[in-house]
Amino acid sequence: MPFLSTHVQYYDMHYFYGYCDGKASAAVNEYRRRYPERRIPSKRVFTRVEQSLRDNGCLPRFALQSEREIIRTINAREIILDMVQRSSRLSTRRMASRVALSRMNVWRTLQEENLYPYYDQKVQHLEPGDHAKRIDLCHWVNAHPELFNAILFKDEASFTRDAINNLRNVHTWAHRIPHATCVTHFQWRFSLNVWCGMLCKRLIETFTFDKNLTGNTYEAFMRNELPGLLEDIP
Repeated sequence: MPFLSTHVQYYDMHYFYGYCDGKASAAVNEYRRRYPERRIPSKRVFTRVEQSLRDNGCLPRFALQSEREIIRTINAREIILDMVQRSSRLSTRRMASRVALSRMNVWRTLQEENLYPYYDQKVQHLEPGDHAKRIDLCHWVNAHPELFNAILFKDEASFTRDAINNLRNVHTWAHRIPHATCVTHFQWRFSLNVWCGMLCKRLIETFTFDKNLTGNTYEAFMRNELPGLLEDIP
């Protein structure tokens, strides 16, 4: 992208802000329509230019920098946005290190582009063919609605002895919620499993497995422990 004087950009922003009767969103859309080849500023930049001219009689502080500093800042901005486009999971620390800027400057650049970190949702790994099996089961249950009151709904929660995974460090930069997921294999490692179920809208007492949850231990639970947990259920 060729270098364009920041003063010219600010002038155009100020012009379109007035042209759109002080409506920042409309000014951004008009700026995008007129100059599709430029980097489109956020609504906050349009408002800041107008406020700086009204309150101080001059352009924002960025416009007072030297041309060399302006080019360096614009290049750093382009590099940051290019890094996010190539890999949306980069941390601000790594981006700041690559462009030799502070993390605050990186944060400010991302926020001005309406980019925010969205954190992954942790889901269980599915094997090939699991999706088709789930769909077949749903069709079968829908064909027999009387079974809903006779189905035992259950789930198991795993508590491991590993360090707690800090999901706050796993995120995706995006303009809107990407609904990203993180596939894990947490049931394949040593853990303490707790079982809980519900039948006929009644919660059943929890049960803790002493050993790893395998097919044999689960079969033993269903044969030996589950009947006792269901004694109070009609």
